[in-house]
Amino acid sequence: MNAFWIAAALLAAGFGGWPVTALVFRLARTIDDRADAAKAAEQQRAAQEDPAADVTVDPDLRPQGPPASAKPGQPDGESVDGELTAAPDQPASGVPGGGSGPRILRGGAIIGVLERLGVCLAILTGQPVAIAYIVAIKGLGRFAELKETPVAAERFIIGTLASMLWAAGIAAAVKVIFLA
Repeated sequence: MNAFWIAAALLAAGFGGWPVTALVFRLARTIDDRADAAKAAEQQRAAQEDPAADVTVDPDLRPQGPPASAKPGQPDGESVDGELTAAPDQPASGVPGGGSGPRILRGGAIIGVLERLGVCLAILTGQPVAIAYIVAIKGLGRFAELKETPVAAERFIIGTLASMLWAAGIAAAVKVIFLA
């Protein structure tokens, strides 16, 4: 009967953790969106109160046609200090059709399942030190991406903590309730 509870714990921790982690990501995004909206509202209030910020541009006075710095054969776009920016109908990435560019932390779902299985198994077998190995391997494997991309680092931390807490909770509950 113990094998059944161990298998059930591994399944619940490994595959049930994905919806929990996705929910935590959604919650974090909602909190970030609210914070960004509050910051934008504060900046707008500050701009309305600042008399020096009252700068308006008459759209009829803007020059028409391609910018003077545009070169033949280049797509029409706005030029700021000699640097070409994206055309209004094209995303800044330069990918036609609104492509999202490279994905951040590829393979994270599979790594997350393996991480949850490892954490659950470590707790069920009474070897919690193995959790440190899992975190170390995961962190070293992602170090280059995490160093270059702050968004990836934040997502890594949130996902790892949510995933590990779920797996540890499932393993501890099964161990205390069913395997005691």
